[in-house]
Amino acid sequence: MTENAQTPSAPNSELPTQYAPAEVEGKLYERWVERGYFEADEKSDKAPYTIVIPPPNVTGSLHLGHAFEHTLIDALTRRKRMQGFETLWQPGMDHAGIATQNVVERELAKEGKSRHDLGREAFVERVWQWKGESGGQISGQMRRLGDGVDWSRERFTMDEGLSEAVQTIFKKLYDDELIYRAERIINWCPRCLTAISDIEVEYQDDDGELVSIRYGEGDASIVVATTRAETMLGDTAVAVHPEDERYRHLVGTEIELPLTGRRIPVVADEHVDPEFGTGAVKVTPAHDPNDFEIGQRHGLPSLAVMDEHAVITVHGPFQGLDRLEARSAIVAALRAEGRIVAEKRPYSHSVGHCSRCKTTVEPRLSMQWWVKVGPLAEAAGDAVRDGRVKIHPQEMEKRYFDWVDNLHDWCISRQLWWGHRIPVWYGPNGEIVCVGPDEQPPTGEGWHQDTDVLDTWFSSGLWPFSTLGWPRQTESLAKFYPNSVLVTGYDILFFWVARMMMFGLYAMDGTPPFHTIALHGMVRDERGKKMSKSFGNAVNPIDWMDKYGSDAVRFTLARGANPGIDVPIGEDWVQASSKFANKIWNATRFALMNGATIEGDLPPVEQLSATDRWILSRLNKTVAEVDAYYDDYQFSKLSDSLYHFAWDEVFDWYVELSKTTFFAGGEPARASARVLGEVLDVMLRLLHPVVPFVTETLWTTLTGGESLVIADWPKDSGFRDAAAEAEIEGVQTLVREVRRFRKEQDLDDKQKVPARLDLSATTLGAHEAAIRQVLRLQPEGDEFSATATLPFGGATVSLDLSGTIDIPAERKRLGKDLAAAEKEKQQAEAKLANQAFIAKAPDNVVDKIKGRLAKAEADIARLTAQLDALPAA
Repeated sequence: MTENAQTPSAPNSELPTQYAPAEVEGKLYERWVERGYFEADEKSDKAPYTIVIPPPNVTGSLHLGHAFEHTLIDALTRRKRMQGFETLWQPGMDHAGIATQNVVERELAKEGKSRHDLGREAFVERVWQWKGESGGQISGQMRRLGDGVDWSRERFTMDEGLSEAVQTIFKKLYDDELIYRAERIINWCPRCLTAISDIEVEYQDDDGELVSIRYGEGDASIVVATTRAETMLGDTAVAVHPEDERYRHLVGTEIELPLTGRRIPVVADEHVDPEFGTGAVKVTPAHDPNDFEIGQRHGLPSLAVMDEHAVITVHGPFQGLDRLEARSAIVAALRAEGRIVAEKRPYSHSVGHCSRCKTTVEPRLSMQWWVKVGPLAEAAGDAVRDGRVKIHPQEMEKRYFDWVDNLHDWCISRQLWWGHRIPVWYGPNGEIVCVGPDEQPPTGEGWHQDTDVLDTWFSSGLWPFSTLGWPRQTESLAKFYPNSVLVTGYDILFFWVARMMMFGLYAMDGTPPFHTIALHGMVRDERGKKMSKSFGNAVNPIDWMDKYGSDAVRFTLARGANPGIDVPIGEDWVQASSKFANKIWNATRFALMNGATIEGDLPPVEQLSATDRWILSRLNKTVAEVDAYYDDYQFSKLSDSLYHFAWDEVFDWYVELSKTTFFAGGEPARASARVLGEVLDVMLRLLHPVVPFVTETLWTTLTGGESLVIADWPKDSGFRDAAAEAEIEGVQTLVREVRRFRKEQDLDDKQKVPARLDLSATTLGAHEAAIRQVLRLQPEGDEFSATATLPFGGATVSLDLSGTIDIPAERKRLGKDLAAAEKEKQQAEAKLANQAFIAKAPDNVVDKIKGRLAKAEADIARLTAQLDALPAA
């Protein structure tokens, strides 16, 4: 059925009695790395399979979201490697501009210094020093998880090669007039003192105040409402809807702006919603993105009233006040003038905060560098529409198109010192020169480089090809681009995925960066709540790995992974996965002790028992099922399939049904031992990508092979045996029914009971010994008395329960339960027969009553059978 990647040595059946993950995982991983199993060879003639790691921040540590994503990627790459692909899982880290600069600035603050005390060059050197000493903690944690990445190719977005890629594409975009410099509204963090991207803004409902202010006097007055009263100092108009009759007489006139002595125009703009509030809005082009657009349409001036620290810079009484101080002072001044029409506090509204320092973000007019995304975004949309790139699950395509089809120009400059510095020089006479990586920057008096750095997403957008050597035409680039699949969360579909699509298509002559985008959900706690330190429900996956082993964490995460859907996870589930790993260990240990082997060919089918043929048929169906689920990125379903095959079918049924064969010895035992060895061999291969550590240990012990990492992936041989499956299904049905009867009689599963089995009218005769073994049924003996008889489709099981249950008491109990079930049935039938009730009752109520009736009928049948099975009192 399968071939080993290596010629096996004699298997070693010695395994410790208990599986101890801590004693196995670290040593195994280092051996895999030392032997180069994860290293990809660009000179190989094997078909390539490439996945890049979504580069974690150099400041980061492994959180549960990382562990989840890495588990899925590792499972894909391990399987493809076993299938014979030249597999590259590209590792690396992101320099994380703002986050890293903040970390180092906090370190400096402990010394009583700021970055300005050091100066730019020394500060950047200090960041590199921090990166060498403390950065990259996540790499060691990835090893703990078992990530099969090619560490020899590890990249960093600020290393020399990637810096060359950044400068190259900036120059190309600039020359193609797709990068420009302009004054626009951006998200500004007054604490980090930089523009930040949309993804770096976190919105939350804050309690503020909503004040309604009267501009102008008498009939020439308009009331506007705002949560940011301090920005009124920069108002340059009031806007109303063109068709709003209330204000038609004011459009084109000017009204007085309170506190300032300025008069501002009333303009008509369709952006205004006449149904919202008073139907009039204040227009502050320098401090609001929508107002900026209105200002552009009407030629309004933009007056900045705050500096980069969000301190008021205009109008004497308020100049020098922080924005929040100014807000209170301005409202008080307006109130004193009788300008406040209404106040509402607290007023809950959505407010943007810097994701790094939690400071309230300030929209601010600023001169920045921008990417003209129109043609790039169009290409990114076309690549999905024409099928060159598949988004999985497909329903996520709409979200992708909603984004790329409406993408605004991208602000790429950041007012930081750590990052890729913008390769533009300014001359003494207003000259602007963009410099490529092989060009010399201009020199001479008055020339200086732009002080800004690029948005981190700019460099990470090049990740699929910059990590392979681009702009140089390397062998790695030729071999491993485009990536086979991108596995990432739907939360960064817009911010990272879209940028990679735009840059990949642009830089690589229309070739998209990957064939498939496989989107997963977010990890949440067991109640479905977002995990957060502030909520007190965040989990360090390393803690769970220490307690239960990495395989248990991986299996739990994979088993919860449905495409595009959030993943709830709790410690109880990890504990259950740990029990699964232990079950695999103990069952394999039992199998080895009973001679399970892969030596020699499988016996001919005609020499195999129905039990052997059944498990081989189920094995091949499982191989086919798991392959189909992998190809559809259905990690939850493939994990469930493997779990139930391993635990239910192999361990709970095949091993149990085969025990009598093993105990009897002889040729049937040798045949079953070979079948069991085959089943374990294939099962461990199938499980390996998800739970690599325990499977590696067991497989090398079973087969003597070198490593599962480089073993062959199983193939479906096509063997199916419907007759054997039906026969064993009959055995399972009989066993389940007897177990259920015993449970209903409150008999322990392990309690031995004398029994007579009449299986002559069925195909189950050959399984009598196994059935007795599984059910703990003793031979009937000379004094056997059939106190309960259970019929099963032609078979009969008679049990001697004398001395184990009180027959009269049991009859009384069952009779009472039967009467209750019959009463429930009568009540349900009466309601369903009432046409007036049926006509008025909601469908869900009617369905509920039908369910009660079905349950009552099933209970009556079951209880009647139990009473019939008992002897007369």
